[in-house]
Amino acid sequence: MSRVEYYDDPNAPQPNSIVVAATAFVRDADNRVLLIQRSDNGLWAIPGGAQDFGEYITETAVRETREETGIDIEVTCLVGIYSDPRHIMAYSDGEVRQQFSICFKAHPTGTDTLKPSPESPNVRWTSRNELATLPIHPSIRLRINHGYATLPHPYIG
Repeated sequence: MSRVEYYDDPNAPQPNSIVVAATAFVRDADNRVLLIQRSDNGLWAIPGGAQDFGEYITETAVRETREETGIDIEVTCLVGIYSDPRHIMAYSDGEVRQQFSICFKAHPTGTDTLKPSPESPNVRWTSRNELATLPIHPSIRLRINHGYATLPHPYIG
């Protein structure tokens, strides 16, 4: 399934769903952030995805990170809540989703062996300096910036 992302685009289709999702801003001991390259749109992003029934939202972040990268994580705190109605994702199956994502800070536990998946064919640890060279959606860039920042409280927007 393919996905097209819109941001503040008056030509974006009208949303027909909102799905609770979690993302994880994961840093290693060298201060690099864990990134995936999405198979549905080719953009680089932090790991994440939709919450499953019976799951705490922090468990979603842990599960999605493991599925997409092979890395086990421990969630440490909240980066923010991202619900900008100007961010729309249109899927090839007809779903048009308005963004709703909760982003957590986390650190890796256990293995450091990266393992790509069908959702994320490329996985890498990325230095802060390298981020500017990668195609990253503005909403994900915002989460990465907030993850690196020392904010007095989580972002809500």
